Amino acid sequence: MNLPLRLGVNTLFYLPGEVGGSETYLLETLRALARIPDAPDLVLFTNAENHARLRAECPGAERVATGVGASSRPARILAEQIRLPRRVRRARVDVLWSPGYTAPLFCACPQVVSLLDMQYKRFPRDVSWLAARTMDLLYPAAARRCEAVVAISEFTKADVVRFTGIPADKVTVTPLAADPSFGVPAGPPPAEVRGTPYLLCVANTYPHKNVDGLVRAFNRIAGDIPHRLVLVGKPRLGEPAAAAALAETPPGRAVRLSDLRRRDLIALYQGADGFVFPSLYEGFGLPVLEAMTAGTPVLTTREASIPEVGGDAVRYADSRDEAAFAAALREFAELPPSERERQAVAAKERARGFTWEAGVQALWSVLVRVKSRQ
Repeated sequence: MNLPLRLGVNTLFYLPGEVGGSETYLLETLRALARIPDAPDLVLFTNAENHARLRAECPGAERVATGVGASSRPARILAEQIRLPRRVRRARVDVLWSPGYTAPLFCACPQVVSLLDMQYKRFPRDVSWLAARTMDLLYPAAARRCEAVVAISEFTKADVVRFTGIPADKVTVTPLAADPSFGVPAGPPPAEVRGTPYLLCVANTYPHKNVDGLVRAFNRIAGDIPHRLVLVGKPRLGEPAAAAALAETPPGRAVRLSDLRRRDLIALYQGADGFVFPSLYEGFGLPVLEAMTAGTPVLTTREASIPEVGGDAVRYADSRDEAAFAAALREFAELPPSERERQAVAAKERARGFTWEAGVQALWSVLVRVKSRQ
């Protein structure tokens, strides 16, 4: 009888509530791994900030504390290269999977790393100069040292190959999925948005998310439509531009929300007349898929990986052209109910083709293959 694969998971990157889509990727993948027939024994190497949270999220997993305060990036990087390999050796894991871009350069077992995007290469304004130089060292090093690399879209795979120099056959694509709960009626949206129709955008204000561009386009047409613009997300390096654009928005026409309960976020998606995603770069584009699962019509861009998610079930416009995007936004807001319903049905149908089980099965095949080479 074969023993279950003992899978170590490097969670040192994971700061609850702070790492955006990579948090969803980690937690949903761990849940899906626990559901497969030959489920591995999970050994989670934790930091000081996520140790307790992972006990609640993954009660069946073994947790090994590194004790590092990962809010300090230098401390986390050092712990990943020095402290983590020691913990891995003592835990006797078969394979170490690092879901958050970086991995130990030396490890007692085979390794797999997930590179979710190469955003900092395409949009260097999103990070500091020092952070970019650090990534220039750590991302290619992880890609070369690990036995296999995982990407979450074909676009990201191409970027990983381009910017790290590794061969394409070393990279496996494992697409993401939206939680099915986004398609289950969640009740009324938060009180702040009730009473008038609204368009929704879910994005932190990184420069590449182009939230300021959306706000400027909305400002151009605010007098022509009854909708409010609802922005959900946290301030990031693009916040000054977003705030400046919002200062020009007519009073009462924009609503900003953050740190929502999951039910409230789902209700926001479901209650919107449309979801608008003006992003200029995505490794996958999970908010688009969440909106599609909720049955909400989507207006987005053809940038990066987004067309892989939206296909022909969403509407596209060029958010780099403010006037053109404003015109597309007006047309989107004025869609007749019959067209809105047609787009909602098409979006939900396409979204059903993305499941965590399919993505995890692809990841599992990589992990088993790497283990067999040991």
